[in-house]
This record gives sequence, structure tokens and C-alpha cells, in this order.
Amino acid sequence: MKICICGKGGSGKSTVVKLMADALRKYGKEVTVLDSDESNTSLYWMLGFERPPRPLMDSLGGKKSVQAKMIERFSRGENEPEMSIWQQDLISPDLLGPGFIVEKGGIKLIQTGKIHQALEGCACPMGAVTREFLKKVELGPNDAMLVDMEAGMEHFGRGVETSVDAVVCVVEPSLESVDMASKVKELTRSVGAAFRGGILNKVASSEQEAVLSEKLKNAGVPILGAIHYHGEIVAACLEGGVLDAPRASTEMEGIVETLLS
Repeated sequence: MKICICGKGGSGKSTVVKLMADALRKYGKEVTVLDSDESNTSLYWMLGFERPPRPLMDSLGGKKSVQAKMIERFSRGENEPEMSIWQQDLISPDLLGPGFIVEKGGIKLIQTGKIHQALEGCACPMGAVTREFLKKVELGPNDAMLVDMEAGMEHFGRGVETSVDAVVCVVEPSLESVDMASKVKELTRSVGAAFRGGILNKVASSEQEAVLSEKLKNAGVPILGAIHYHGEIVAACLEGGVLDAPRASTEMEGIVETLLS
């Protein structure tokens, strides 16, 4: 099972991924997290790792090498969603090589790559690597892979969602976030993937939850559940420490139960 977590910037995708990974473990799933957000660097410490894994881009010769392969395939008339970068037809996460996967507490972390300096070019090669990796990665019947997507909707243009089983959108209390959830629903279904619904995040009150739920209902977006505003999440994000939020974890367990059903 591959679940794509998307949403607008600042909606709390990485927080939701961390909470969902822990909840899936409690439900007996073998969990792998794929960090495909090229700008946000917080996920590894949220999950409790001291350092991030080596990026998948390095296993393919680096960003410039991937970019050269893409240019070559474009010149042959191939479209990005169909082009192949990896030589092998199937990819086993455990055979990626030293440093490309880290594990702690039964949760594995893989990273596509990050933008580290100015003028290094667009993130298109990272998107292509993420899409093909998800298409070719081998998962067991009890495995769950969570994909922390880049902010926004550019990944839909690269066809990333064609390689996952379900798409979930994180919705914070803002009209912009509601509008994005509606668009994510439309784009997900247009590529033949399953849109499971929205997860409300950073909800400060029952009144706010009611208003947000009504707006999502009017937009035709199913609601999987809500993660409320919790001070311990804010503190962990401010200090850069492991995200440990028992109340939010309990809320996420209910959401995961809905997802698995």
C-alpha cells in the first residue's frame, strides 16, 4: 500500500506523515517513509533520526546525471510521465545500498533529494525519480509506504500519483487549503488514482472544525478525521526534536483505522 500525503505549504504534511507512520506501526504494518519534498528538511528529525539518508539521486549519479538522461529521452520524443531513469524493472528498498535507507523503531526512511544551493536548476529530476521509484518499488502484503510530497500540485504534472494506491490531502484552517483539497481530489481522480479524503490539521476549536468540515463537504471532499492544535507539536517543531504528541497520536489512530477499512 502506497499512500501519498499532499497539501499546501505549511499545512503540516510532515507532521501528518510522522503521526501516520507511528499509527500504522501500531496496526502491525511494516512502514517505509519516502521523503520527496525537495525543500523541507524537517522530516528525518521528526521521525527521530540523527541524520537523513543518502538521497536516491546519488544512486543514479546525481541530479546532473538524471537531468542529462531526461534531456536525452525528451529528444527522443518521450514524455516525462512515461520515461524511465532506473535500469531495473523492480526496485527492492533493502537493496538500495549503504546509507540510502535508515531505520529506527520499525520505521524506514528514504529520501529522493533536496535543493541545497542557489541556481542549481529546477526540481524536475527529483520528481521523475520519485515517480519511477514508486512505480517500480516492491512492497510486501503487509508493507505501507508513506510519501511526503512537495508543497502544492506540481507533482501531479509529473505523474507521481499514477504510482500510488491512495492520495490524502492535509487541510489546515484556510480557504486556500480547502480549495487545494478540492483540486487535489479532481486531479487524483483524473489520473485514475484513489482519493481517500482530507485530514484536518491544526484545528484550534470545535467551532473552527465545524466551519472547515462544512466547507470541505460543500467542495465534495470526504473527511478522514482531524488533528487538533497541540502545543507539544509546536514545541517539537521549534526545537527540531522528535515529534511526540500523545493526543495527536490517538487522533491519528482513528484516521488510520478509517484508511485501512
